Amino acid sequence: MIAISGIVAAYGPFDPLEGMRMLDRLTHRGPDGQGTQALDHAWLGHRRLAVVDLEGGAQPLRDPNGRYWLVGDGEIYNYERLRHELEARGHTFRTRTDQESALHLLEDEGTEALSRLWGMFAFAGATVDGRFFAARDTMGLAPLYWARQDGTVVFSSELKAFDPHRRPDVELFPPGHVWSPQDGLTEFRPLPEVEPIAPTVANHEDPEPPEEVFATIRDRLIHAVERYTEADVPVGALLSGGLDSSIVTAIAARHAQRKGRKFRTFAAGLVDSDDVLAAREVAEALGTEHSERLYTNDELIDWMPEVIRVIESFDPQLLHSSVPNLLVSKRAARDVKVVLLGEGADELFAGYGYYGEISGEAELHETLLSAIRDLHMGGLQRVDRVAGATGLEPRTPFLDLDVVELGLSLPARWKLSSGSRPEKWLLRKAFDGWLPESVLWRPKAQFGQGTGSRDVLGEYYASTVSKEEFENERYVLDPPLHSREELAYFRMFQRELKGVDPQRLVGRFEGW
Repeated sequence: MIAISGIVAAYGPFDPLEGMRMLDRLTHRGPDGQGTQALDHAWLGHRRLAVVDLEGGAQPLRDPNGRYWLVGDGEIYNYERLRHELEARGHTFRTRTDQESALHLLEDEGTEALSRLWGMFAFAGATVDGRFFAARDTMGLAPLYWARQDGTVVFSSELKAFDPHRRPDVELFPPGHVWSPQDGLTEFRPLPEVEPIAPTVANHEDPEPPEEVFATIRDRLIHAVERYTEADVPVGALLSGGLDSSIVTAIAARHAQRKGRKFRTFAAGLVDSDDVLAAREVAEALGTEHSERLYTNDELIDWMPEVIRVIESFDPQLLHSSVPNLLVSKRAARDVKVVLLGEGADELFAGYGYYGEISGEAELHETLLSAIRDLHMGGLQRVDRVAGATGLEPRTPFLDLDVVELGLSLPARWKLSSGSRPEKWLLRKAFDGWLPESVLWRPKAQFGQGTGSRDVLGEYYASTVSKEEFENERYVLDPPLHSREELAYFRMFQRELKGVDPQRLVGRFEGW
């Protein structure tokens, strides 16, 4: 449940006008309101997308006495349980928002309590007596950057928010960490250490898991999806027609039907592209209210400079999927405010083609674990930035921490693909009967490939860079730029985000 908002915060000497400029650059993340709070030692600013407590959830949040202040981006899943606990201790709540539970918990227990928050978040908080902290969730689903310069530390949700003079010093704030001026940067929660489920089964030589494993996968994901459909605003799904988004849609559509509603789905692609046709088939089979955003080759090409500005990346693999993702999100935003996505399934269940080249169990597990750790610089960056640019809140059930823990606990040999077992066969078998067979067992295609964008964009933008230019300029980064297409995107990135250090701040997919 990533409730997209924009935050700006500073500790130390700071001009409030700089803070206001930064908030202005984050208006797209929070079109429903803006709030600021200046203290002697700190400044907090917030742009809000209202999804819960539409009337009373403005930020910065404060305690009733005005001593503790907080701005946040994200969602706390266990906020209701925490709220009941805190109210029993005598805390008075002023809103229905999930993040007020975090405010009171941190007021009561300090930043040690961050490990008790189950969710996806980026926070900055300050007190009138001079304390300050900033923190980011374990997986980095909520974005956060910081710049340390001349005794002042500045934080923001996006790179583009920073003034030019700060951009050379901007760094990624590491997931699962908290910073305070007293203690510096410390880790409060790493990715969960998990033990294999049913160890006696996992250690058996037979690679076929028992039915209870498939039932556990199915039940855990159903629980996550149904919880993620809860909102005070309309909810839909971005449906690519691939396995992951189709499974999420199937669960959500059944849940909506039981409540007497029809679920909304949205797809994008070139006319008659594979993803568009598959999404239609899924929508018809599930009985969803389906909408499409069909585009032309010229539209794909024309949108690329804007997409690079929005995504803050020049990685071709990411951009191929980002153009159709932005266009379908703009279409969805006309009808819903929250969208479910299939992000994370490939990293948990070994969905990408190059995973199939790995034959060793230990190597595959470590590769998947690394992919999960790096998601915040890849697919999740696309998810966050596109949602922030279109006024949507994206929700990623596969990256619910309960689902992640389960996925990491499954023996990696069950995820190995072979001639008889396609990629993600565990997931496919767990949801046998939920989708048309042609979709359930459809081979994996990259989103950019299935929508038709990869070939169109690759061919056009490669043609804008000569072979000589590529050889002369490709070594500006380490590793070098892969292709003429990537150099074309890198040039646009440099124009849009002048002063930002791409070596430190841009994730690059090595497998494309």
